[in-house]
Amino acid sequence: MDTKPVSNETLIRQLQWRYAVKQFDPTRKISQADWNAIEQALVLTPSSFGIQPWKFFVIENPELRAKLPPISWGQTQPVEASHLVVLAQRKDLPPEDIERYVDRIAQVRGVARESLDGFRTVLLNSRQSAADNGTLNVWNSRQVYIAVGNLLTTAAMLGIDSCPMEGIEPERYDEVLGIGAKGYTTLCVVALGFRAATDKYAELPKVRHPREEVIEHL
Repeated sequence: MDTKPVSNETLIRQLQWRYAVKQFDPTRKISQADWNAIEQALVLTPSSFGIQPWKFFVIENPELRAKLPPISWGQTQPVEASHLVVLAQRKDLPPEDIERYVDRIAQVRGVARESLDGFRTVLLNSRQSAADNGTLNVWNSRQVYIAVGNLLTTAAMLGIDSCPMEGIEPERYDEVLGIGAKGYTTLCVVALGFRAATDKYAELPKVRHPREEVIEHL
């Protein structure tokens, strides 16, 4: 396997090209092959302990998507974009989720579940400690934002546009999409597709502080 399959120049070019799209071209759709790759990239997102305290809801139903702009501060990306992903965290990360994860490790790696007892104890103790000090859901949410960054970068590397959206009413999303009833809560949305030719933001220079101001070598 090539240890450097993407050149430095390609990486930086695509990250420079990416921006938060304000207007999508509703006539252009992401290919199934590209979408399959995006979904698999989401599955491969790293998380603390590998615990994956999340679910990614791909909203395909046009009637459901039509209900989202009014609870998205009037933004139209939810209906114009090719695909829409709602990234949600697992509420309170129940202990049974940890048990299911340990089962999965044993299955995938072909090891006895008993050999994972030490790791299982670490997970359960860490979860309980976070629950006791009131930081469990904060920790969960931080894991989900790793997935957001991974999704944006993956799309950019495939030449697919995106727009991360926190300008939404999460509780209404939970209600309208039935996410809350499934034990999850909405954190943010990412719309994906292709920029419209009329999106004036596409040609604006990307504004970032100079590297020497944001990176310090100690």
